[in-house]
Amino acid sequence: MTAVTAPSGRKVPRGRIDKRQAILDAAFTVFARRGYGQSCVQEIANEAGVAKPTVYNHLTDKETLFRHAIEAAADAVMAENLAVVERLREPGDDLRAALEDMAYRMLQVCCGERSRALRRLTYAQAADFPDLIETVQGRTAIRLGEALADRLARLSLSGRLRPGDPAQAAEQLLALLTGPMEMRSRLGTRKVSTAETRTVARAAVDTFLRAYEAAAPGRP
Repeated sequence: MTAVTAPSGRKVPRGRIDKRQAILDAAFTVFARRGYGQSCVQEIANEAGVAKPTVYNHLTDKETLFRHAIEAAADAVMAENLAVVERLREPGDDLRAALEDMAYRMLQVCCGERSRALRRLTYAQAADFPDLIETVQGRTAIRLGEALADRLARLSLSGRLRPGDPAQAAEQLLALLTGPMEMRSRLGTRKVSTAETRTVARAAVDTFLRAYEAAAPGRP
């Protein structure tokens, strides 16, 4: 059986890693559907297609299972967002179009079922798990801001954006995207149409470029 390297650095059979991931995916699905308090390990085992003892062999108790499921979901959302931001590595000649495309794709991730479920669960369980918001933000919003800041810094160095604080620029661009989308989606309870999503993306990029776009040659 093929072995893979676990986060701890230990070699683990691939089948065990795959089964653990299946359990985490199933756990997140059940927790998102029923909430933490109403979920049970047996239902998670059924969703994953494994025996209940198998769940406990991988994750020792319900709280540990919940925390790891949330972290795995946050990492999956972050991976989607990092792939979107990476598109700015080669923005092409039309920077506005590249930023609008990135913004639209980022909003699609934000409005995806996994992202929405992650936000709902995080807010709902914050009282029982006080560190949960910090954990999720650390694996999503903060990392996304850092990745976007890196891309914006490179655009500034190449002369396509004005010199400035890239971290602040990234924070402001993300706020221009997430703020209106939270309003339009009624905090994630309403589906936002493709047309609305594109409108939010275009407006955010337009406002951002008014502040940060480098002046054309010969203009102050």
